[in-house]
Amino acid sequence: MAKAREVYVCGSCGSVSPKWQGQCGTCGEWNTLVGATAPAAAGRRSRGPGTEPAAPSTLAAESQGSPVRVATGSGELDRVLGGGLVAGSVTLLGGDPGIGKSTLMLQAAAALAPGGPVLYATGEESLQQVALRGRRLGLEESTSRLLAETCVEQILEASRAVGARVLIVDSIQTTYTEGVVSAPGSVAQLRECTALLVRHAKRTGTAVLLVGHVTKDGQIAGPRVLEHMVDTVLYFESDTGSRFRILRSVKNRFGAANEIGVFAMAEAGLREVKNPSAIFLSRDPQPAAGSVVTVLREGTRSLLIEVQALVDAGAGGNPRRVALGIDGNRLTMLLAVAHRHGALAFQGADVFANVVGGVRIDDTAADLAIVLAARSSLEDRPVSHSLVAFGEIGLAGEIRPVPFGEERLQEAAKHGFGTAIVAAANAPRRPPEGMRVIAVKRLAEALEAERGG
Repeated sequence: MAKAREVYVCGSCGSVSPKWQGQCGTCGEWNTLVGATAPAAAGRRSRGPGTEPAAPSTLAAESQGSPVRVATGSGELDRVLGGGLVAGSVTLLGGDPGIGKSTLMLQAAAALAPGGPVLYATGEESLQQVALRGRRLGLEESTSRLLAETCVEQILEASRAVGARVLIVDSIQTTYTEGVVSAPGSVAQLRECTALLVRHAKRTGTAVLLVGHVTKDGQIAGPRVLEHMVDTVLYFESDTGSRFRILRSVKNRFGAANEIGVFAMAEAGLREVKNPSAIFLSRDPQPAAGSVVTVLREGTRSLLIEVQALVDAGAGGNPRRVALGIDGNRLTMLLAVAHRHGALAFQGADVFANVVGGVRIDDTAADLAIVLAARSSLEDRPVSHSLVAFGEIGLAGEIRPVPFGEERLQEAAKHGFGTAIVAAANAPRRPPEGMRVIAVKRLAEALEAERGG
């Protein structure tokens, strides 16, 4: 038996150092090296079952067909994955505790089971607990295989025995490999377990789904090298107290990154929300000052989002700038541009900006809507319910175009909006039926068009 040796593993990047040092030499982070025990490398390692050396191939031979995708039974999950699970891919799913990761995986396992063997390996619950959740979700007749095991070698052996085409591991932090002498969840265990699962997926064509815990910062626990090892990284997001869940793709080798899927948590599990714009547009029937609708682009989907602003007289010498769902520095910049190029007197006033529905806006297309909402609140004059606006605002007061302008207009027209204020470069040759498109080049033009529209 090989003699164990002491090494130090970085908790940030996963690099291994033979001795402890204050700063990791690979990623530069301080105080991240943690002691671990690993067996000394043998001169020649024996190969386990299913690990025969692969024969070389050519790019021409491998490019003959398109990747084989497997539908998960959930249109929203398939959208985020880029059209379904790719055979031989490894997907990592993270999210806060109780947000619905295990529920989504169990529902996916039940939907995938009729097309071939599916193995659901759980390291956090007993088989009886999984069965109890399955009954609550109405999945009693599911033929997916269940396994309560934390040893990754045993999980892979069971996967090969049943010929699983889909393997779900819940969660990766509870697994361990016999080749590393450290506790489950340690950096060394996470890296080695993931490496074994990735190797199994590539050699057998099994689609592997890994559930991961997240830290208090919202990142998947463990070294960031885990996200580099897998093919797809998904995050479950939710606002506190909301029953809606947003599944976001932050990395996808087989589809678009930043794609989102929207779910609603119900008693019978996660339900797809096929028209998420309707959720974020549940506005008051009567127009209210400080509310404007914009169109955001998330992956391949256009979403209608309501932006709100409140301008109030400042109580002290330093006016407050509070932004929820919007970058605070960008809000301050937009207010300064509106004062300089739109003659809007925001100095000395407290300005509060909010995005309805708990959505986080990173799209600069919302700039124009934020300024229009702030002007509406400042003048206490509602904006028309049939108006939608999008466009990036530059420091010189120019309205810059944003990508996918035509698709944004079509989404707004589909929901009944009759007027759109957009950058001149985004104005289509033929506007959508029933919609009037107002093209503007300067912020002053946009403010005048909103007042007259």
